[in-house]
Amino acid sequence: MSRLPDRGRGMSLIAADHACVRFAGTEVLHDISLRVEPAEIVTIVGPNGSGKSTLLRALLGITPLAAGRVSRRPGLRIGYVPQRLQIDRTLPMTARRFLSLPRRHAPAASAAALARVGVPEVADRQMADLSGGQFQRVLLARALLTEPDLLILDEPTQGLDQPGEAAFYRLIDEVRHDTGCAVLMVSHDLHVVMSASDRVICLNGHICCEGTPQVVSHAPEYRAMFGLGTQGALALYRHEHDHDHTHDHGHDHSHYRGHGPARPRGADTRGHGHA
Repeated sequence: MSRLPDRGRGMSLIAADHACVRFAGTEVLHDISLRVEPAEIVTIVGPNGSGKSTLLRALLGITPLAAGRVSRRPGLRIGYVPQRLQIDRTLPMTARRFLSLPRRHAPAASAAALARVGVPEVADRQMADLSGGQFQRVLLARALLTEPDLLILDEPTQGLDQPGEAAFYRLIDEVRHDTGCAVLMVSHDLHVVMSASDRVICLNGHICCEGTPQVVSHAPEYRAMFGLGTQGALALYRHEHDHDHTHDHGHDHSHYRGHGPARPRGADTRGHGHA
């Protein structure tokens, strides 16, 4: 796929600055500030109900902000793989046809995209008849047809078995290396997060901690939240902070930012962090 490496050089691909989201008067995301840089993989982790999918939708412009702003590099191309997509089993829809919605693509381009994600044989099969892994790969192929600068994935392996998850994440890494696109994804698999991400963002209504996997995994707060070793993955969705989420920010939770050492709250965290 062709790349435009000089366009917008030096700019973040996408950035949120002090973004807040409210539903029916209840604040579900508070003071979110983050940036995604070219060619990096950033993974968002957090418990159920922490606002991970809402954050992705806010960055995409699907969910409106109550405060703050989201900015994108001029001309930014985004490919999006949603968490789940329901296909009416009574509606005839081949994979080839699906790839041309909502914008038609040349048959050769669609065939190349399916081949790139490893499922060239499903082009004429009904979407409703595909396995979970094949379905997710078709969704990825559709996202890649836009030749994205940024690929956004919302728990793309949900419902896949362990070998399917591992294969899909290997594919994401290959795509990143082959195309140079950045990846922003939500994942529940801490092992994958720590092995495949350049940066990790821990979210629970607000950004609890952020940094490289090495920095975050050694942070006492992260270990308290998600546990250690294999039990960490199980702890992820059982996690409850030892502070409330009324967003008065009166707690002493340390925030970890960027590639440097852990910094306590109140230190200068300008760059990727929020004030």
